[in-house]
Amino acid sequence: MRTELRIVAAVGSLPEIHAVGGLSARRTAPDQVHMIGTAATPLGGDELDIRIVVGAGARLTVRSVAATIALPSAATPLSSAHWHFEIGEDAELDFDPEPTIIAGGAQHHALSTVRLASNARVRIRERVQIGRTGENSGAWRGDLIADVGDIPLLRHRLHLGSDSATDDPISAPRALDSELRYPDARTAEAHGLDGVLLPLAAGGSLYTHIAHTLAAERAPNTAAAVQ
Repeated sequence: MRTELRIVAAVGSLPEIHAVGGLSARRTAPDQVHMIGTAATPLGGDELDIRIVVGAGARLTVRSVAATIALPSAATPLSSAHWHFEIGEDAELDFDPEPTIIAGGAQHHALSTVRLASNARVRIRERVQIGRTGENSGAWRGDLIADVGDIPLLRHRLHLGSDSATDDPISAPRALDSELRYPDARTAEAHGLDGVLLPLAAGGSLYTHIAHTLAAERAPNTAAAVQ
């Protein structure tokens, strides 16, 4: 199944939502939407294409009502999602959905592309857990590509789970909590043994924390508004 979701925020109007397939969204406040599942997705073979556009001067908060579960199908274990984020001049996006859970035997590839105006503000958080209770298999690959105008901000790829370069069923991490912020003037910080906040050369920061489970994971200052 192919799923397409488009959310567009503009000054002076409620966010517009266009959806086809297994994912939709509902307006829950004047500048806020919650994504909702309308069918079981992603299953193996499914493709998700989600575009979130915040026009000049607009504000948008995006959440989800429940975790996403990637499941294998009889034909293939692999599903994919492409997230497009476009944030215009003096616009602001706060994106923090519930985690993605990779069920045993499933493989999921997520590609996120972010296009920012130089004075835009953004917080994009991603959480991933390999395996449900009692499961230790499954694989996830995430690519994050972000640009501020024509200036590259970030090129980042991370693998978790089965067949990754560092896979170890006993001690390898099975969970990720990641957050991209722009702008952000904080300096590099260590967060325990497995978490780090890194400033980016073009501005902003990338926070990454890996662990065995997400239960105790929280991005730094998650509740704070985008600065």
